[in-house]
Amino acid sequence: MSAPVQATAVLRSNLVATPGATPPVSGAPPLPSWAFTPGSFPALDQIPPTDSPQVQAWIQEVQSSGVTIPTLSANTATQDNPCTVNAASAADTSRCWWTCGGCTRDTDIVSCPDKLTWGVSFDDGPSDYTADLLNYMDDAKLKSTFFVVGSRAISRPNILQAEYMAGHQLSVHTWSHPSLTTLTNEQIIAELGWTREAIRQITGVSPNTMRPPYGDIDDRVRAIAMAMGMTPIIWTGDFDTNDWHVPSGYSPYQVIQDFDKILDTAATLNTGFIVLAHDLYQQTVDLAAGYILPDALARTNPKLSLMSIIECQHKPLSDAYVETNNNQTNPFASNAVPATGTAAATATPAGTGAANSKTTASSAAAASGSATKNAAVAKNVGWTGAVAAVAVAVGAVALL
Repeated sequence: MSAPVQATAVLRSNLVATPGATPPVSGAPPLPSWAFTPGSFPALDQIPPTDSPQVQAWIQEVQSSGVTIPTLSANTATQDNPCTVNAASAADTSRCWWTCGGCTRDTDIVSCPDKLTWGVSFDDGPSDYTADLLNYMDDAKLKSTFFVVGSRAISRPNILQAEYMAGHQLSVHTWSHPSLTTLTNEQIIAELGWTREAIRQITGVSPNTMRPPYGDIDDRVRAIAMAMGMTPIIWTGDFDTNDWHVPSGYSPYQVIQDFDKILDTAATLNTGFIVLAHDLYQQTVDLAAGYILPDALARTNPKLSLMSIIECQHKPLSDAYVETNNNQTNPFASNAVPATGTAAATATPAGTGAANSKTTASSAAAASGSATKNAAVAKNVGWTGAVAAVAVAVGAVALL
């Protein structure tokens, strides 16, 4: 089931970034004027080569960081059953492989400290439809964290600049969106480094956080990220909206049900939470701007606080970037300076002890809700036909 295809979304005029403007980040340089230079970046959506001078400099950055990279073999890449295909890795709990067991380390950010606080985030953009999401969040006065794919950043630099200038947090989400545990050390460095560099050239700042695609991280990937000054951010337990499945046939109705179950479970936690969602497709943006975010903001029993992940960690936005982090309120385990031919600062390594698996309580049944509200949502985002019918029919949580 798919939403009707629309033209590329258009940013409102107040969100269009102007080169030379002052960013809403304390200590940040003026917004650069940036244009793509052919040959200056790797091929789009492909794992970058590792023999370029820039990647070699980043490899030296890792080697000079003081972080010990665990000697762990790369997993075999597979679309299905990675835990079966890589049975030995899955059985080795000492490597803390999130994909098979949900293992996280204390150096991973997986939640917000305050109960009923949602660290809002969107992965895989910027896309042709991210502008709709930015327009909605501007109206709602809502900030988010965008996990940026480098290939898409250089393809849509105006959207990346709009995200940054609107006060949203930017974070690294690799260059080509691979499963990082299947890559060599050098390939992981290239994936993270080129995305960080793209964001730096386009905005003037370098993120000091990252999210592994699919949550695919183990202690080898963690250590490399930390050595490059990037703290891993995942999401809370199984808080996955599954919105990314919609373009391949997953029902929008089920996404809404999954979201409602997430919020039911979140209300039982002693901490806040982080949810996996995406701004890559029209359908995922429609669901976010037309239902998920408006519904969450409207809830009063219990009332939720929505904000970017850096804000939910009680840190200023300036702490999210290497150039503006003053090291006094740094929430992250590392603040290494990206390599430009000189050695990076020493980072704190991720743990290498026994696995620290974090799970969440099972979801409660979704509550009943308001067809009238859902019909209004469908109208607001322009859904028609089957998608609108799903939004009206779904049993969503009531506003009060």
